[in-house]
This record gives sequence, structure tokens and C-alpha cells, in this order.
Amino acid sequence: MSGVAEIGPEQFGELARSLEAEVGKVIVGQRDVLRSALICVLAGGHALLEGVPGLGKTMLIRTLGDALDLQFSRIQFTPDLMPADIVGTDILEDTEDGRRQFRFQSGPIFANLVLADEINRATPKTQSAMLEAMQEKTVTVAGRRYELEVPFFVLATQNPLEMEGTYPLPEAQLDRFLFKVNVPFPDVQDLVNILERTTGVEPPQASKVADGAQVLGMGKLALSTPIASHVSAYVARLVVATHPEQAAGASLIKRYARYGASPRGAQALIIGAKINALLDGRNNVAFDDVAAIAHAALRHRILLNFDAQADGISADDLVDDALKAVPKTM
Repeated sequence: MSGVAEIGPEQFGELARSLEAEVGKVIVGQRDVLRSALICVLAGGHALLEGVPGLGKTMLIRTLGDALDLQFSRIQFTPDLMPADIVGTDILEDTEDGRRQFRFQSGPIFANLVLADEINRATPKTQSAMLEAMQEKTVTVAGRRYELEVPFFVLATQNPLEMEGTYPLPEAQLDRFLFKVNVPFPDVQDLVNILERTTGVEPPQASKVADGAQVLGMGKLALSTPIASHVSAYVARLVVATHPEQAAGASLIKRYARYGASPRGAQALIIGAKINALLDGRNNVAFDDVAAIAHAALRHRILLNFDAQADGISADDLVDDALKAVPKTM
């Protein structure tokens, strides 16, 4: 993708509203889920959407791809999927002069927006093929390194781990997702609207409203948004408080956390808060912006111990504990 468009705050808001409106033509409700996915796209990060089958996770990501003028690719993860099916492989072919040589055949990971559908149905060996691409935006095959075109982001769906045929994602891979988003079941009115939209002759379609250069420009503007030092310090204290040995005043974390969020969690909080502020039409980052995206940024980075599983304590409970225990100012 060549070039980065110059985007100002006003155009940022217009493009963001247009994206949300286009996706809203197809997806009923799920505004918080869409907001989180949009933040990840604008940040150039990756999102993991978790929920039971049938909640529209795949449809939301595909619709977001329809609204963006980007190369879209879908990978359906299954137990028999191999790493080469994702990144590609060298194939032997005949040349015009009668010789044979290897040529790299790229896999579906070579796209701008990659839908990794039901990512936790593949084996750990296959899941590991995503690590380099998600962190370094490169792929190494047979000793050769290939650059992925920017923008590049993975939007993955995941079924709850208690469901049949799922494998837990490695902690190292989970940490590479900017956000983990829980997709809730729709309420009665949303379900009625879903039925009205999806059981007719012509289901609605989203139109393209932004291209890669504009997405990169929106991300550049977001990263350049200033953040006050006291807000950054609050983010640092919040992440430190997720560690049981550092959790001053956070009783649930001391009791139920095995390990806290990584420095990537702090980066996710800062970047997410900046974009959330811009999406709300503000050029300054507030404490409320941090709180708005704290669960999505931290829930997959806090490792629970056996007591938490036995007592039915979730990572969201520990994030709530940290938000209550950590003072906004010192």
C-alpha cells in the first residue's frame, strides 16, 4: 500500500462515522464490539473476538472488510490445517529453458485484513505460524524472509475454550492481540432486527468508504495525539497493579492472579485510549478513555490461577478490581 494520507481530526471523525454507519447497515447492535474492532484496525493492531457460534463474529469482520478498500483474506482454522497453509511454501516448477527451480507461493496471510476464523480450532503448531506475522509483519519460509504489506492486521474469532474441539492459544500469541473482545448474545429487540435483515431476499451490503492510505493516516493521527503525563502514569500503575506481588489494595488480584499484564498491555491502553478519544471527538486523552478500553486491553493478558477457576472468577473481575484500587492521581 503506497503512501499515507494526511488526515485531520475532522476528517478522522467523518471517516470513522462512515465506517461505523456502513457496518451498522449489516450488523445489528454490537456497538461496543464494533468500536473495539475499529480501534484495533486504526491502531494497526490485532483483535480477538470471542463468543459462542452464531453471534455474527465472522460477519462483523467480513463487513468491516467490505467497508475498507483493502485486500481481504479468510483463513478457516481446522485441526488439520498446517503452517504452510497459512504462510505459503516453496513449490518446484519448470522454467522456460527446461530447468527446474523453486518459487515461493504465498499463503493467505499475505493480505491487509486477515480473518482468522475459529483460530483456536487449530493445533498449537499451526497457531505458532501466526506469531512472526502478527508481531514483526514478516514471514520466514525456508530461510527467506518476506515482508507483509501494510496496513496489516489480523481479526480473529474464537469459540469459548469449554466447547468441543478447541485448543487454548499460547500466552505469547494472546499477548500479540491488541484487544480481546467478548461478543455478547443480542437482546430481544436486536434479535428481531437481525431476523428482519437476514431473512429477506436481498440482505444489506456495506460499501467501501476508506482505503489503506486513509487507514494509515488515521492511525498516524491517533499516535500523534498527546497524552498528559499523569494519565500515562495512571496507565503504568494500572498495569503494575495487575501483578499479584505488586497489587497494593487489589485483593482479588493478590488472591486469584497468577501473572499480570505485560508491557504490551500498557501500550494497548495508551494507543486504545488515544483512538477512543478521537472517536468521541476529543483531542485529549482522559481517564475515562483508559477505563473504556481497559477490559479489552487487559483481560487476555492476566493469567488466572486454579483458585480463580474453582471460584468462578474471571479476568474481567480482576480488571474491575484494579480499576477500583488504583488511584487516578498520586
